[in-house]
Amino acid sequence: MLPDAADLPDLLLDLAVPHEDINEVVALRRAVTADPAVRRLLEEGAEDVTGVVREVDDPSGLADRAAQAPAALGDYFLVYVFLAAVPHVRAVHRARGIPDDVSRHTLADLGRGMALHRRRHGRGGLGARQGHWLTRHFGGRLYQLGRLQYERTGLGERTAQAIRSAGTEVTGGEPSLDLHIPDFLGPLTPAACDRSVDHAREFFARHFPEEPHAVATCHSWLLDPQLRRHLPAESNIVRFQERFRPGWQDPEPADTTPVGFVFGDPDLPVPDLPRRTSVERAVGDHLRAGGHWYVGHGWFPWDQ
Repeated sequence: MLPDAADLPDLLLDLAVPHEDINEVVALRRAVTADPAVRRLLEEGAEDVTGVVREVDDPSGLADRAAQAPAALGDYFLVYVFLAAVPHVRAVHRARGIPDDVSRHTLADLGRGMALHRRRHGRGGLGARQGHWLTRHFGGRLYQLGRLQYERTGLGERTAQAIRSAGTEVTGGEPSLDLHIPDFLGPLTPAACDRSVDHAREFFARHFPEEPHAVATCHSWLLDPQLRRHLPAESNIVRFQERFRPGWQDPEPADTTPVGFVFGDPDLPVPDLPRRTSVERAVGDHLRAGGHWYVGHGWFPWDQ
């Protein structure tokens, strides 16, 4: 399921694996392929990530498999799990007629996840929580289309209730698209988002015609309306919020979420958060003043 050692670097480059990790991944390949027990564990993990819908906040399955891997692999075991899953998801993409560039850009989130892992932990590899996020990509549910990512999912009941209250008839569980905002991909400009949404409308109509989508949704700290008090009206984040109609309000604080996304580590002490950019100042100053951040929920009609 893994390429030969001579071919592995090319695959790693396609998946945007950080250059400082490539030699280590190639060197450790023998430890994976030479042990039948590790190969079985790898096969089971690959089946999990391509065929099972899992909750991002419940990473115990992948964590359990990683704990059974040889210590010599360090945090790289889950990297090999996703490498082993590449042939399956590529076949799924080909069967749908999905262009090769969309396939490559989507699966390149493996490299983004490894970069986030190194930024937080100071070592190479991939953690279970980031691995569970990647099951969306390797299970054929999420696609990178320009600046944004789109996940094929079912409409949640609380979001459906909010949409019905606004006058649009939808039902919980019906097909919808959930928008995600990847890191390391340049500014979140209105023009880039417009191009992405236009691309996505054409993409899903062509490649998933059996799934009519009435609405697109987004569940992100970037939709917390409090950001408008801290950022100028012309900022990219505020302009992004303006795309969405308000959904339900989440009463639970999610303070570590923006800290993790903005500063790279959700456990950083609030008093020490840097103030180098307007977003860093907004997130840190609000928390230092005793405020809280919340995940915002928004939607917009997909056919408009």
